[in-house]
Amino acid sequence: MRFRYAMVCSSNQNRSMEAHALLKRQGLDVASYGTGSHVKLPGPSLREPNVYDFGTPYKQMFDELRRKDPELYKRNGILQMLKRNLSVKLAPQRWQDNAGDGVFDVVMTFEEKVFDSVLEDLNNREQPLMKTALVMNLEVKDNHEEAAIGGRLALELCQEIEGNESWEDTIDDIVAGFEKQHRRKLVYSISFY
Repeated sequence: MRFRYAMVCSSNQNRSMEAHALLKRQGLDVASYGTGSHVKLPGPSLREPNVYDFGTPYKQMFDELRRKDPELYKRNGILQMLKRNLSVKLAPQRWQDNAGDGVFDVVMTFEEKVFDSVLEDLNNREQPLMKTALVMNLEVKDNHEEAAIGGRLALELCQEIEGNESWEDTIDDIVAGFEKQHRRKLVYSISFY
């Protein structure tokens, strides 16, 4: 393991956790986060989401939703998703509160506004180490099917980065190859710790 990775979406539930689970299974050093103010899960209607604070254990969410309406949350895949999540880590974590977790070499986001939030946060932190961090965005819709595809693509991209001595020297070629092969646009920026 050469590099340390962070997977980031809005609520640290679906896209970031799918990628976290896949990278972890492949032995990569990975963590995951969300950038939202709260964790939101679909509810009985669009106007009635289930809202939790970051740090609320996945098991607590699972038990609560299973009590509320087991059929609904099984049918929409939320219970299966939470089951996967609790096998990966205890609870969703907020990116903006992660400074104590150390530095990451590569931060992968799955939505443009999350990418912007991560960059803004990194740029507002003190940067005593002046250590580079690659922040990339792979746009992925927030549904179970797209999260599965996005997770596999994130794993492939991270394995490509992991296979290089220094991503700083090869990132343009890695991105160009990825975009050509998968017909998906990647946006990236360099930040510092």
